[in-house]
Amino acid sequence: MEPMLATPAPRGTALPRGAAWVFEVKWDGVRVLADVRDGTLHLTSRNGRDVTPAYPELAALADLGDVLLDGEVVLLDAGVPSFAALAERMHVREPRRAAALAAARPVTYLVFDVLRRDGHDLAPLPLETRRAVLDALDLPDHVQASPWYDDGDDLWQVTRAHGLEGVVAKRRDAPYRAGRRSADWVKAAHRRTRTALVGGWRPQSTGTGHLGAVLLGAPDAAGDLRYLGRAGSGLTVLGARGLRTVLQTHERATSPFADPVPPVDARGTVWVEPVVLVDTRYLVRTPSGRLRQPVVRGLRTDTTPDPWEQE
Repeated sequence: MEPMLATPAPRGTALPRGAAWVFEVKWDGVRVLADVRDGTLHLTSRNGRDVTPAYPELAALADLGDVLLDGEVVLLDAGVPSFAALAERMHVREPRRAAALAAARPVTYLVFDVLRRDGHDLAPLPLETRRAVLDALDLPDHVQASPWYDDGDDLWQVTRAHGLEGVVAKRRDAPYRAGRRSADWVKAAHRRTRTALVGGWRPQSTGTGHLGAVLLGAPDAAGDLRYLGRAGSGLTVLGARGLRTVLQTHERATSPFADPVPPVDARGTVWVEPVVLVDTRYLVRTPSGRLRQPVVRGLRTDTTPDPWEQE
C-alpha cells in the first residue's frame, strides 16, 4: 500500500479552521508503514523499500498482532526531531551496526493512523473511527501515537517556537485514500524542504578532492531535469564522503540539466546521472525557480523527487 499524502497549504494562507478538523505536528522524519502479519513485522518506506533492518528497536511492533500502521520515524535531539541525525541511520542494513546505533540513539515511531486491524480494512472508515482503534492499541517502547490538537492556530505558534517542522490539518470524517494527495489532509511548514535530484558535484577548492557542493535538480511535468541551484552546506564530513562515493558510480560526460547551468556553478563540476536523491532545506525559491540558501541534510532512498512545479 502507498501512503496517503497531504496537500500543501498555499503560501500566505491559513490552515483550515473549525470543528471538522483536527491538527497534528508535522514531524521531521521519514514516512514508514508498519505491517504485522502472522507475527512478522515489515517496515516499508514511502516508495515501497523494505527498511525493517534499519530500525531493530521497533521489533516489538510484531507483538501487536494483525495490524497496518502509518506514521513517521524520527530521531529526537534534545526533544526536537533531527533529520540530519536520522539520515545517518536510515540507510543502515547491517544488523550488528543497526543494533549498535539503535542502542546508542533509538528512534521513535510516531503513529498517526491504523489501516488494518485483525483482518478488517479500516481505510474506508472516518479518521476519528480509525483513531479510536489506534488509541486502544498497547504500543511498545519507542512507539507513540502522534498527539491530536483542536486549535491549529495555537499549534502553529507552538511548533514555530519549539523549532518543529510545522502542522498537518486533517478532516475528522476523512477516509484514508492510499497513494493519493488529498485535500482532506493539509500541511504547512515553517521552513521549506524538498527532495531533490543530484545532477553533478564539485570538489572543495582546497584541492583535496573532497565533495564541496552538489548541483540540484527537479523533474518538470515534461520529464526534463530543471536546475534548482548549487548547495554547498549542511553535509557532515562523513555524509559528504558517503555521498561522493555514491555519486562516483553514476558519472557522465555532459550536464543532465535541460536548462543552462550558470558558468560559475558549472565550472569544475563532475556531472552525474540524476538518480541520487538528497533532502534539502531552503529559504525561498527565486522567480527563476532557484533555491535560495539551500542546505543538504542527507541522502534519501525512501521517497521520490519533488516536482519542479512544487514550491
